[in-house]
Amino acid sequence: MQVVGYDTGTPALFVSASGGIDSVALAPGTELDYRLGDRHCAGTIHDDRHVACDNDRAPYCSDHRHTWVCAKCTGTCLKDEMDCYEDHAVYLAAFAPDTFKVGVTREWRLDTRLREQGADRAAHVRTFSDGRLAREYEAELATEIPDRVRVPTKIEGFGRSVDAAAWDALVSEFDPIETFAFDYGLDLDLDGSPVAETVATGTVRGVKGRVLVLDHRGTTYAVDLRDLVGHELDDGGTDRDLQSSLGAFG
Repeated sequence: MQVVGYDTGTPALFVSASGGIDSVALAPGTELDYRLGDRHCAGTIHDDRHVACDNDRAPYCSDHRHTWVCAKCTGTCLKDEMDCYEDHAVYLAAFAPDTFKVGVTREWRLDTRLREQGADRAAHVRTFSDGRLAREYEAELATEIPDRVRVPTKIEGFGRSVDAAAWDALVSEFDPIETFAFDYGLDLDLDGSPVAETVATGTVRGVKGRVLVLDHRGTTYAVDLRDLVGHELDDGGTDRDLQSSLGAFG
């Protein structure tokens, strides 16, 4: 078996099995009991069948890596022909405790995009009739507000609240169309943030963005799902010595 993808909407891992694809649900309470093996390119999925690739580069080699050019757009279209003629939303997103970013997505999938990123709060600040105009505005805001937040930074804020004063001060500079507050149901009561690890053993607490939160032997772990893609899986749970939280020794 190999991890070949994941879903953050209805959280799941996609695992190759005899050429087909199985879905491993990541609902709270699910027990995962996998040991990670070698990691290599996850290949591709075609007509619900997995086409394997043995190239060493993971999660995808140069033959199977897909770059979405729109993510690099700042208003000058990088495609042969511009095709983003639909309403786009410019948003601000907050990640506890006080990390904020600006972003763009098609308006109809705004809520989905925010959840994909694991945002704690958000504000829809402008709507534009096409992606080019939205990206131009985003680029202006990005001179002062970051447009990317790394996963380790997000994990550091797990179990903490958003700095309401700092967030309100930022949002007050705009006249937001809509605001959001998200609850991912993790019920984190931690002395510190979860321990970042790449592991597929433990009891699922939940998924926030692309981060899987697991309990294993008295420690709560945060796993970037992208870091699992490409790994071979064996049954039986991890046999590695994992870093433990201080609470595990209480």
